[in-house]
Amino acid sequence: MSLLKLYRLATIAATPFAGALLDWRARHGKEDPERLAERMGESDRPRPGGRLVWLHGASLGETLSLLPLIDRFIQRGLEVLVTSGTVSSARVLNARLPAGAFHQYAPLDAPKFVERFLDHWRPDIAVFAESELWPNIVAAVGARGAPLVLANARISRKSAERWRAIPGAAKSLFGALDLCLAQDSDNAARFLALGARCVRIAGNLKFDVPPPPADSARVAEFNAAIGARPAWAAVSTHAGEEDIVLDAHVEMSAQTPSLLTIIAPRHRERAAEIVEAARARGLTVSLRSQEAEPRRDVNVYVLDSVGELGLIFRSVGIVLMGKSLLPGGGGQNPIEPAKLGCAILHGPYVENFTEVYGEFAAAKAAARASDAASVARAAQYLLSDPARMRKMGRAAAETVERLGGASRGIMNAVEPYLAQMAVAEQ
Repeated sequence: MSLLKLYRLATIAATPFAGALLDWRARHGKEDPERLAERMGESDRPRPGGRLVWLHGASLGETLSLLPLIDRFIQRGLEVLVTSGTVSSARVLNARLPAGAFHQYAPLDAPKFVERFLDHWRPDIAVFAESELWPNIVAAVGARGAPLVLANARISRKSAERWRAIPGAAKSLFGALDLCLAQDSDNAARFLALGARCVRIAGNLKFDVPPPPADSARVAEFNAAIGARPAWAAVSTHAGEEDIVLDAHVEMSAQTPSLLTIIAPRHRERAAEIVEAARARGLTVSLRSQEAEPRRDVNVYVLDSVGELGLIFRSVGIVLMGKSLLPGGGGQNPIEPAKLGCAILHGPYVENFTEVYGEFAAAKAAARASDAASVARAAQYLLSDPARMRKMGRAAAETVERLGGASRGIMNAVEPYLAQMAVAEQ
């Protein structure tokens, strides 16, 4: 029996326990308790009339990368269903989706839930982001004849090696794609090796994503609170990285006592441990959830809210991207702060964004640091030379602008499917 058949049987056997699993996840903040039914394929929202495109991304970063496509599909007259699997992505998307698009949670990959979901929504085409392929969903979409497109496709070298160890399962899964639109030639080669039949290079959608929004009045209030203080931010940080950032702050504050360090952890539920770590170093710290703006005596300000990175990127000139300072990180997406003209700092572990950081390095739009001392040196150098900091930020903005255009290429690639849908509707 094939591995994918075993997987299908295992998910069928686990289906009766899904409710208990979802309840447990909801108690731990990993699911929306008011919308658990959506994870089992149910919805109290009726399907809109006309042609429907289903766009799916795993979590916040992947779903935000779909925003440029959402606008283009709406312009073509399609209804747009967007699914994801995380609470944070749902909150941000509900605020950022345009009229004509709506969000639902993706069903768990059990045949009963997937069939229920597809029976209700009946998508005319499915477009998934990056490498988010679930075997039961892929099989069910294919059985219904809807084209399945993998857009902004990427797969790490390690993940590709794991799939190559099970070539039969890889060919069945990746070979079911009607179209695979890879970010670059390296990813295209990996998908071809895994059995994808039609692979093209379309570029990285994340370059086309508009910068995160921010209310201008709140930005003005936040900037007024900072005043003339030198300030920088570390965003999307993970466990262990805040210690490096806090040690860098301590080192920098010896020369710049008024320094404000803003930390926006990738998982906001970790805010309390960051506060504890800051206080252990004798620093004054406050939380966004408790104080709207940092007080004058605050050394470290922790952003424990959702959807406010646009505020931070408009208020500081230097942003250190997290998940890059410790082995196994891979990096977080630096494109959004770059679009708003921030000078970018990062650690040595950015293999998930090799192309982006390579372009930044060539344009002198980013600087690499490996520990607290080098982070402190880089940030202090830029804070002491605002002209240099602004030049670096402009280079970052110009680089991401130059690399845009993937959404146009992807729409051109899916045009034959859209044309077939239009003919079938007549």
